Amino acid sequence: MDHAIPLLSPVKLGRYELPNRMVMAPLTRNRAGEGYVPGDLNVTYYVQRASAGLIITEASQISPQGMGYPSTPGIYSTEQVTGWQKITAAVHAQGGRIFLQLWHVGRISHPSLQPDGALPVAPSAIAPAGMASTYTGEQPFVTPRALETDEIPGIVEDYRRAAANALEAGFDGVEIHAANGYLIDQFLQDNTNHRTDQYGGAIENRTRFLLEVVTAVTEVWGSDRVGVRLAPSGTFNDMGDSNRKALFTYVVQQLERFNLAYLHFVEPRADAIAASQADHPDALTCRYFRSVYSGTIMSAGGYDRELANATIAAGDTDLIAFGRLYIANPDLVERFALDAPLNPYDRSTFYGGTEKGYTDYPTLERQPA
Repeated sequence: MDHAIPLLSPVKLGRYELPNRMVMAPLTRNRAGEGYVPGDLNVTYYVQRASAGLIITEASQISPQGMGYPSTPGIYSTEQVTGWQKITAAVHAQGGRIFLQLWHVGRISHPSLQPDGALPVAPSAIAPAGMASTYTGEQPFVTPRALETDEIPGIVEDYRRAAANALEAGFDGVEIHAANGYLIDQFLQDNTNHRTDQYGGAIENRTRFLLEVVTAVTEVWGSDRVGVRLAPSGTFNDMGDSNRKALFTYVVQQLERFNLAYLHFVEPRADAIAASQADHPDALTCRYFRSVYSGTIMSAGGYDRELANATIAAGDTDLIAFGRLYIANPDLVERFALDAPLNPYDRSTFYGGTEKGYTDYPTLERQPA
């Protein structure tokens, strides 16, 4: 492998030495089987991409209550653990590393996806704009039920149990999904958190739930096998905060003390990153967080080969997570090493379906003539 290419140079991530800095981003694909158990098709999909320095799995709900989309895998049942064990064993047999992403969607759900048709839960009873994905098509989001204060420790324990299940399933680590408008992000940002107890109001209070979850998960795994994903600039799922910079600077400073494997930032699209960093040195991008966080940083934001290499070479991030490029190019590492052409992705097959647009993208040696 050509280590003169920054993306292809080795890097230390927690207790692991990764052969390259290319990460397969967590990608919801809605192809779990009955019981939200990953199956043989999922094994093939992940094994095809095992040359990545690290695979982060699709988000996986920590409990039935945490579910928000059809056919997404869980990590709360014995059958799910067994399904994931097949995937981790197969990826390890190819020399790969794989983390599981822990997920609770909070209000981004629908009663038809919840146990006994219950309302989704959230920090506050505020409905998101937009539509929920259900088994009968898109339906308007409902107003969620605000969690009672005494319920929150139980959800922290759901994270702890899910983390223990991921350990049993043979993963190399876990990533806590605290981005993109899901439950932890809903606690962090003040357009979704109007609470008046110890989990609401001041930034310190809104950060409490995240820190409790990180504490629980690192008690299972050790901090050097745990990452956290944040979206400081994200508006997906109707998110917003009155002072994002103050909020996420505080969050990152608090996470510093855990000595995590990495922080994973969902950034603006890569072309916007370049512009914002040139015009605003303290924009909420990996460059800014490098100035307030001393640990390993991972960045995701629609990067291409050229910009990813330049961002690593500049020292603004340590690893780059690729999403759609990994969907369409299982051998993305090899293609980047050779600067080979990339397969185009088929957006119509991103969510749900069978092997089409999932495991049938050709590798270089299988490229049609």
